[in-house]
Amino acid sequence: MKNISVIGSGTMGNGIAHVFAQHGYQVALIDVNPAALEKAIAAITKNFDRQIAKGNVTETLKNSALANITTFTSIAEGVKEAELVVEAATENIDLKLKIFTDMDAHAPSGCILASNTSSISITKLASATGRPGHVIGMHFMNPVPVMKLVEVINGYSTEKEVTSTIMELSKAIGKVPTLANDFPGFIANRILMPMINEAIYSLHEGVAGVSEIDTIMKLGMAHPMGPLQLADFIGLDVCHSILMVLYNGFGNPKYAPCPLLTNMVTAKKLGVKTGEGFYDYSGGSKDLLVSKSFS
Repeated sequence: MKNISVIGSGTMGNGIAHVFAQHGYQVALIDVNPAALEKAIAAITKNFDRQIAKGNVTETLKNSALANITTFTSIAEGVKEAELVVEAATENIDLKLKIFTDMDAHAPSGCILASNTSSISITKLASATGRPGHVIGMHFMNPVPVMKLVEVINGYSTEKEVTSTIMELSKAIGKVPTLANDFPGFIANRILMPMINEAIYSLHEGVAGVSEIDTIMKLGMAHPMGPLQLADFIGLDVCHSILMVLYNGFGNPKYAPCPLLTNMVTAKKLGVKTGEGFYDYSGGSKDLLVSKSFS
């Protein structure tokens, strides 16, 4: 397998393209927005420069990796030679179903169709295709060039050979693949999101403040980042969306998003990407400032 297509050029998509290209794969990076593709290549270049500064890669490797990436604005053109397509679009079920229908229509018959979804059913996505046995989840962690884990998710009909191929491919790009089955949130977010939600409830109910909650979890539980800061980095809208998948999938009120989270998403205070969430990022400083009083 040498030809990989990635659909979606945002943070996750460009990170996935970066890693495959770094390991010698030919990557077709696809996005309907040409400006987004330009921004993605700039981000990949900047991330390679960070790796060079840390002594992790060479300038020669950076240049060869960038040469391995070709951009497309059409799924039909971008997947026609693919052996694997990784969908990394926004966490929206209707959008993903449409993309999987297009992937299935234009990718070669033997091509594996994967999704980077963090919570949406692989079986549901596979139902939009004529090749459910060749559909699988590849849930990369952010930032993709740094984080080792790939959560590999089997759909109901995923063939064993496809699973084996993706497990081996993940190892070939320096990742540690870990297998899960297709239930809401899989493993990573089934455990992580309730923890984040409980941290938001603790804030909402006045148990402690933002800094205090994050400090307790960092120093007391050895977490590298507190749950509220992590939620800001993930995106509060994404956290809300995943919690709704869990809530609707299991029908259990313990997964219902905290009202404070819902209000912040409604107010478009989504974290790092909007400059404000539980912390204020508008000044561009690495020092975290609590954005407002939540009491």
